[in-house]
Parts: sequence; C-alpha cells; structure tokens
Amino acid sequence: MSLLRALLAVFLLSAGVPSVASPQATPLLRIQGSNTVGAALAPALVEGLLRQQGFQDITRQPGALENEQTVRARQAEGPWVRIAIAAHGSSTGFRALREGSAELAASSRPVKDAEVHALAARGDLRSRASEQVIAIDGLAVIVHPTNPLRSLAVDQLAALFSGELRNWRALGGPDAPVRLYARDDQSGTYDTFKELVLVPQGQQLDAGARRFESNDRLSEAVMADPLGIGFVGLASVGQARALAISAGGAQALLPSPDSVATEDYPLSRRLFLYRAPDDASPWAQALIDYAQSAEGQRIVERVGFIGQAVRAIPVEAHANLPGDYRELAQTGRRLSINFRFQEGSAQLDNKAMRDLERVRDYLNASAGEDAQLVLVGFGDAKNDPSRARLLSRLRAETVRRALSRLGVTNSQVLGIGDDLPVADNQAESGRIRNRRVEVWIR
Repeated sequence: MSLLRALLAVFLLSAGVPSVASPQATPLLRIQGSNTVGAALAPALVEGLLRQQGFQDITRQPGALENEQTVRARQAEGPWVRIAIAAHGSSTGFRALREGSAELAASSRPVKDAEVHALAARGDLRSRASEQVIAIDGLAVIVHPTNPLRSLAVDQLAALFSGELRNWRALGGPDAPVRLYARDDQSGTYDTFKELVLVPQGQQLDAGARRFESNDRLSEAVMADPLGIGFVGLASVGQARALAISAGGAQALLPSPDSVATEDYPLSRRLFLYRAPDDASPWAQALIDYAQSAEGQRIVERVGFIGQAVRAIPVEAHANLPGDYRELAQTGRRLSINFRFQEGSAQLDNKAMRDLERVRDYLNASAGEDAQLVLVGFGDAKNDPSRARLLSRLRAETVRRALSRLGVTNSQVLGIGDDLPVADNQAESGRIRNRRVEVWIR
C-alpha cells in the first residue's frame, strides 16, 4: 500500500466512511484561486494523480456555484472520495489559505507583498517549498478573425484598454468603435495585464470594458463581436485570433510554444500553486510533486499551456544580431529555458532552482558526452554599456556555478549586456525580465 493510500485509510476512519453511493463528505483536498488554473488544468492534474494512486471511476461534477467543480473517485471496491476546486480568481486562493478553507492556492500571478504579510504566521509563501511554478502561460490578446489588425505594441495596447483609442480607424481598421473585454478584479489574468500593460504606461482600465470571471466566456464574447478585443490565458484563445505583441522596440511575437516557454513573449507569465509552509496535507504535496513530474507536465501541455520540459528550439541567425550571438545561432541550439533572478537580488528564483535540475536531466538523456553548454547573460540598460556587459556575464557565471554543483561542468559564459531586450527598459517590470540567462548547447 502506498503512503498516500495508507493516509487515505486513516482519513476515512477519522472522517467516517460514507456509503458507496455518495462521495466522502470531507474533501481530500481543497484548491481555490485562479480561473486560468482551476478551470481545466487543476482538474486534469487531480485526475492524473488519482489514476496514479489506483483510483477508479474518476469523474468531474459541477459545484453549487459557477466556476466550481468536484473531482470524485473511488478505490477498487472502496469508498468514494472527492477533491474540491473553486476558480474565482487568484486573490481568492490566498484568502482561502489565510482562512483555512483550502490547502492549495492556484494563482496566475506571483503572490503579492500584502498576501505574504497576511500569511506570515503560516511561514514564507515565497520559499521554494511553498511557491511552485507548474506551467507557463501566454496572456493572449484576442480579436475576431475578421479584424485586419495583426500586431500591437504594448503602448498601443494600453491606449486601447484605457479608452484613449476608441476607434479602430486609428490602428488601420474600420471606422468603428472599439469594444473592450477584460477579466474581473479578482483575476490574476487581470492583475498580470494591469502590471505588464497598463501600469507601465500610467493607464487604468476603461470603466466601459465588459468584465468576466471566466477566460472561456470572455473568448466566446470576442468571437461574437467583430469590433471586440480582449485578453485571456493561452488555453482559452479558442476560435478567436491572437495578436503579435511587441515591447521596448523588440520584434513583435505571437504567443507561440517557444516564445512563451522562454518567457521572451512580452505577456508571458507563470502559473503557480502555493502551499502554506505549515500545512500538513499529504495530498497537497502529492499534487505538487505530480504537477512537477514528467507525466504532470505532459498534462500541462495537453490542456493547452506550456510545459517546462527542456527542448531545443530553432533560432535564425539574423544579420542584425550581435556577432558572438549570431555565431552561436549558427553553431548551436537554444534550449527552452531562461534562468531568471529574484527581484532585486543576484539569487536565482524558485523556478530557476528547479530548472537547474531539468537542464542536468536533459543533458544526461539527450546530449552527447562532448556537448558544451553556453550560458548567455543579458541585462537592462545602464549608463555605462561595459557595466551592463559585466553584470550580464556575472549572471551567467551564477548559473554556471549552480550547474557545476549538480555535476554539469562543461560550460562557458557569454555576456551580451543590454542588447536584445525582451521588454521595455523604462519600466521596472521590464528591466527585471531583461535580466536573464539563456541556455545554449553545442
């Protein structure tokens, strides 16, 4: 008997075993928070974990409220159990952790300082044990398929959603009003859009925008409106058309699997599960472990998000690339990992710490003995370009040392400085995104 099944037996004895006809009254696990995570990804991961643990007759049932559902299952000839998922927005997940009404908070944005403070009595929510990146998502800006627009810069996007631009004619479209569709204030998707698009431009969302709790409902509304524009998680684009987005003068990128995996796409974001450090639920930890496993990451991709398994991606050696970087594009292969750092720190962030292991495992499984890693550091603009290059090289050196501790020693570093930004250096959020280390193999 597995540890989880043994703990389940204790749980059922303490809670009172229900009849076979009805699910266990007390959920094994309660997940609250992001609609992006909770609508499809969390239920799919729960079902995968239950199958792995030998459960049968696994089904989903709608809850009492919209955007709530229950996954129920039973052991062979055993009692029914259930896991409850409520997807009303990222902020509701952290509130549920504080109130003790959930073991896991699903979030489509990082935990905020105020939420960390409110939950400080339960431990540090930014610790590696608590904060788990389970998938990468691209926040897709969508229009009706008949809309002639193909790309937008972030400042144009802000002008549209603030109401500064109210007619499609200003962007080369028809002489017709722009109709805005946005997620609601509880949503991590809205928080991400606000922080990446509106705040850097000093704008606020137009009060006339229609608001939605659900990504899928928003996408359906845009599909029904040739004059509409909205933003959703990548898995909810549906039949609408996503626009290419540019920032900081960089090339406009569509939210493709490669551009989102590397977080080069300007509106890429991470999807999280948070667990309070003092929580003793074995099912919460089991779901986290399963989500991070190879099988769990395959489910991430099947649902429509971007998994974190390392793969090689093509890069065209354009003539306008910096010389060293262009040579690397000609002779090497870029991997789908960007190492990033904690805000205001030279320390790698929680995703990067797990990505170190992913790179090591990729090399062991897919690269020859003579393969060499090249770690390419980038940074935000400085008054002195030589300082920007030095800092970018030091970031790459930090990753090299961390990999060396895991036994990956055949590597070199390259500092590019502030060339090839992926975000606007005028905003702090953009400068943070530009401080990164790419991974190449040759």
